[in-house]
Amino acid sequence: RVEGVTEKTPPEESDGYFAYRPRQSQIGAWSSPQSEVIKDREQLEKNVVYYNNKFDTEKIPRPENWGGYIVHPNLIEFWQGRPGRLHDRLQYTIDEKKKWKIERLAP
Repeated sequence: RVEGVTEKTPPEESDGYFAYRPRQSQIGAWSSPQSEVIKDREQLEKNVVYYNNKFDTEKIPRPENWGGYIVHPNLIEFWQGRPGRLHDRLQYTIDEKKKWKIERLAP
């Protein structure tokens, strides 16, 4: 688990990362109306054909809605399951001096 303040990545950073991704992943970003309900898989496959043809010989631009987020964490918890419900839970929090404090939590 990670908690903290988030901010959208700057367009230039999103552009750079998008350009670095494989072409097939770039086409996938254009082809998928992410998290929307779709009729069937055939719709996705038709979109892939469409965008492969559209961007056949050109550099694929980053879709306007495509990007990332930067998380500035102030709490991170690591959880590892163990037998008998005696799981390991370690919590990292930032103190007033901007130092990480590590505490073990009961499962």
